[in-house]
Amino acid sequence: MTDAWPSELRLHKDRRTLTVTFDGGERFDLPAEYLRVKSPSAEVQGHSEEERKTVPAKKNVEILEVLPVGNYAVRLVFDDMHSTGIFGWDYLLDLGRNHAAYWQDYLDELAAKNLSRDPPARR
Repeated sequence: MTDAWPSELRLHKDRRTLTVTFDGGERFDLPAEYLRVKSPSAEVQGHSEEERKTVPAKKNVEILEVLPVGNYAVRLVFDDMHSTGIFGWDYLLDLGRNHAAYWQDYLDELAAKNLSRDPPARR
């Protein structure tokens, strides 16, 4: 565990990016889709590596709310009504620092499972 402490959390007007700035000066623009598919919730992560889910079809997801959880985390509410992930400061820092690698892993998982980022077409 680090002593990560955010100095600013800002949800962009389009609700598709959360900017997190840490006391040490690191700043990350984290896309809503990335945060949704990497949610730390049990629904996504499961209770073991074998239970972890690859979440498809979230390309257009938006963040509706950023709710504080004590002084250690935020709960993000997405427009697909997912709201059970508690994003601790250390986790947000890790997501920011490793964004490129984690995102590529996600894209590779989608391809391997023949899944898409695109939501199903509406009829």
